[in-house]
Amino acid sequence: MLTYHLDHASKIPLYEQLYRAIRSDIMAGGLAGGDRLPAKRQLAQHLRVSQITVETAYGQLLAEGYVRSVPRSGYFVQRLDAVPRAPRPRPAEPTTASDETACAFDFQTNIVDTDCFPFSTWAKLLRAVLTDYDRSLLLAAAPQGVPALREQIRRYLYEFRGIAVDSEQIIVGAGSEYLVTLLIQLLGRERTYAIETPGYPKLSRIFRANDAVTAPIPLDSDGLRVDRLKQTDASVVYLTPSHHFPLGVVTPAARRAALLRWAGEEDGRYLIEDDYDSEFRFASRPIPALKELDHNDRVIYLNTFAKSLAPSLRIGYLVLPHSLLPAYRDRFGGYASTVPSFEQYTLARFLETGSFERHVNRIRNLYKARLDTLLDALARSPLAGRYAVSGAEAGLHILLHVDNGMDEAGLIAAARAQGVRVYGLSGYYVGTNADCPPATVILGYAGIASEQLPEAVRRLAAAWIP
Repeated sequence: MLTYHLDHASKIPLYEQLYRAIRSDIMAGGLAGGDRLPAKRQLAQHLRVSQITVETAYGQLLAEGYVRSVPRSGYFVQRLDAVPRAPRPRPAEPTTASDETACAFDFQTNIVDTDCFPFSTWAKLLRAVLTDYDRSLLLAAAPQGVPALREQIRRYLYEFRGIAVDSEQIIVGAGSEYLVTLLIQLLGRERTYAIETPGYPKLSRIFRANDAVTAPIPLDSDGLRVDRLKQTDASVVYLTPSHHFPLGVVTPAARRAALLRWAGEEDGRYLIEDDYDSEFRFASRPIPALKELDHNDRVIYLNTFAKSLAPSLRIGYLVLPHSLLPAYRDRFGGYASTVPSFEQYTLARFLETGSFERHVNRIRNLYKARLDTLLDALARSPLAGRYAVSGAEAGLHILLHVDNGMDEAGLIAAARAQGVRVYGLSGYYVGTNADCPPATVILGYAGIASEQLPEAVRRLAAAWIP
């Protein structure tokens, strides 16, 4: 007779406890295929439970295929082939106190200050959108994004970036990773795509994941080298001309003209302009976009709201040349937008009411003050005279070139020992990093509060000036 301990005080029903126990014996081989289960009345009396409890447990086993019912004979165990168990992975080592200390200050670049998000304004607009659009928000969004948002993006590009486009050229999508993947599918995997080195490490991984060939092109003081580009068979270039990541290089007019000439020399050539942080220029007005100079419709403009609002919103957009629109609509016209209508309509209102412009002005001033605090703390620290800063004119990170006898790896390790995480520039190079400036780290300061920056710098000085 089957004997199981059933806990009458447990929150788990008795029938489920019995079902689990019998199922466990079947899966472990304790009950073999063909074995007959005890009659419901006998098992109920043996376990001192109701016959309904046993009947319900047997019924669940029958429904899941662990037993079969034979009329006037009872329930029999189904024969099951054993499923081998994979070895359990070893549990991760527990986090030590030193590991926690290493994360006290993290100068990562892919973060913004979430305290700056306009929660109250966003919530107010979201409630208005829910009221105004009601059930229509539950329908699939148009493939290119809701018209209201595309119109507001068109207006924003014209008024603040000098880019004149039609709203029909704009495609809203869930972040830059998705949009780049979309472009690879649209333009073709058989092409060679030129990318900047150094640059976004994730970018080359996206191209590899889509079976596309890349050609890393080095930079000089004016940006991507066109002479090296011409030595490849690339037909598409992905670049950040207004503020290169991570070097901070601004591509001047002459180099931009050379890139546009290269694109116009052959049919099917395109430039993908990633304008990822154009809102954060501190030393002058925003640098005009390459798309503004594009008179032959060869520039694909890409931007997101990750830096200006929040990465988790996953809202970005493309501006496609007119020549690519028929192919896009033919291949992707039946797809629903990857961004929910709720967020699209709310962002449209945020742009339309001027809230976005006010928000950007506020956080630009906040980040500028944070940058000034960082630079002042460095200048007052024992590091004074032993470092050089570049890329402080724009963006939310700086390059720090340290002259203390340590190499890049030594700088990173010493900083970590003091509870500060910094990132080496060499990690952003694709292929060889032979041209990487020595002893250079990247400090992204957006995620560290102004009042904490002096302590972070004090720890860096303790790490690097023994």
